[in-house]
Amino acid sequence: MAGGPPKALQSSGPYSLRDMPHPLAGSSSEEAVGGDSTPSPDLLMARSFGDKDLILPNGGTPAGTSSPASSSSLLNRLQLDDDIDGETRDLFVTVDDPKKHVCTMETYITYRITTKSTRAEFDLPEYSVRRRYQDFDWLRSKLEESQPTHLIPPLPEKFVVKGVVDRFSEEFVETRRKALDKFLKRITDHPVLSFNEHFNVFLTAKDLNAYKKQGIALLTRVGESVKHVTGGYKLRSRPLEFAAIGEYLDTFALKLGTIDRIAQRIIKEEIEYLVELREYGPVYSTWSALEGELAEPLEGVSACIGNCSTALEELTDDMTEDFLPVLREYILYSDSMKSVLKKRDQVQAEYEAKLEAVALRKEDRPKVPADVEKCQDRMECFNADLKADMERWQSNKRQDFRQLLMGLADKNIQYYEKCLMAWESIIPLLQEKPEAK
Repeated sequence: MAGGPPKALQSSGPYSLRDMPHPLAGSSSEEAVGGDSTPSPDLLMARSFGDKDLILPNGGTPAGTSSPASSSSLLNRLQLDDDIDGETRDLFVTVDDPKKHVCTMETYITYRITTKSTRAEFDLPEYSVRRRYQDFDWLRSKLEESQPTHLIPPLPEKFVVKGVVDRFSEEFVETRRKALDKFLKRITDHPVLSFNEHFNVFLTAKDLNAYKKQGIALLTRVGESVKHVTGGYKLRSRPLEFAAIGEYLDTFALKLGTIDRIAQRIIKEEIEYLVELREYGPVYSTWSALEGELAEPLEGVSACIGNCSTALEELTDDMTEDFLPVLREYILYSDSMKSVLKKRDQVQAEYEAKLEAVALRKEDRPKVPADVEKCQDRMECFNADLKADMERWQSNKRQDFRQLLMGLADKNIQYYEKCLMAWESIIPLLQEKPEAK
C-alpha cells in the first residue's frame, strides 16, 4: 500500500460488501466496483440473503418451481442432488463405528474417522483413525485459532442432550455420532477450512496425542494479529450490512430457541400419551374375555390402539433423533457466527482508533504507519471472509431446513395414515351383522 492519506472503511462506504473483491484474491481485486447509489438499509438484508434464495446448493430445485407429487420424492431429489455434487469432490470424510472404552480412570467413546481423498497433501488415498469427543474439541479450537476470520461449525454439546440420561446409551451415542459426522462434513465442504493443517493431522495422524504435546503451533499471520487484539477499543458503529447480519442472527436464534422448547414439550406430552395408550389398549382385550358377540370387535379395538401406539412411538423417535438435533446445531451455529462478528468488530474498532490517531497528527501529509495498514488489511479480510461464510451458511441453512420440514411433514403424514388405516380396519367388525332368518 502506498503512503498517503489514510483510507476510509470500505465496508461503510457507498458499496455493498458483495461488490468488494477479497483482499487476497489476486487479479480479481483489480476489478472496478460498480454502482453510483447507496443501497438503503431496508434493502441490505434482501441483497445479502434474499437475492440468492432461489439458488440452492448442489443444484437443488428453486423454491419457486413446481414440487414433486409427494414429500418422499422431494427428499429423494434432494439426496440425488447431493450425489451429483459428490462427483466433483476430492475429499470425503465419514464418522461411524462408535466403540466404548473402559479404563481404570475413565470410560469414553471413540469413533472411526474414514477419509478418502485425491488431494496432493494426503500421502495415501485413504485413512482410518479413531477419535474421541475431546479430539474433535481440540480440532475446533485449532481452527478458531488459525482461521479467526472464518465461521467454524459448532460441535454438539458435550454433556447436555436433553431427554437422554445415560451418555453411553445407544441413543445418545448415535445422536452424537451423527452430529460429529455433520461437523466434519461442514469442514470438508469449506474451501478454506478443509485445507487447514490441523484438519489434515486430525484426519491422518495415528497418534494425535503426540501431536498435541508438541505445543501450540505457529498461527497464521492473520490469526496471530487477531489473537492479540486487546478488545479495549470501542466500536463506533457497525457497517449497515453487518448490523443487519447481527440483528438477523439475534432474531433467528430467538425463533429457533422457541421452537426447540415447544417441540420438547410436545415430545414430552406425546410420550405421556403413549404411556396412556399402552395401558388403554389391553383393557379392551381383557374385557373381550367376558363377552360373546362383542369379543371380536373388542379385540379389534385393542389391536387398533396398539398399532396407533407403535405409529406414535415412531413419530416421537423421529422428532427426537432428526428434528431437534438440527435446531440445536443451528442455534449453536448462530452463536459461532456472532463470535466471528464480534472479532470483526474488534478489528474495526482497533483500525478506527489508529486511524483517528494518525489524523490528529499535525502534519500536512501524514504517512500511514505500517501497523495501520496491517490493521486495515485484517479488517478487509474479515469483511470478505465473514460475508462469504455467511452466504455459504445461508445456502446450507435453506437446504437443511427444506429437508427438515419436508421430513417433518412426511413423518406426520405417515403417522396419521397409519392411524387412519388402523381405525378403518375395525369398521367391518363393528358393523351389525344381519340376523339369520
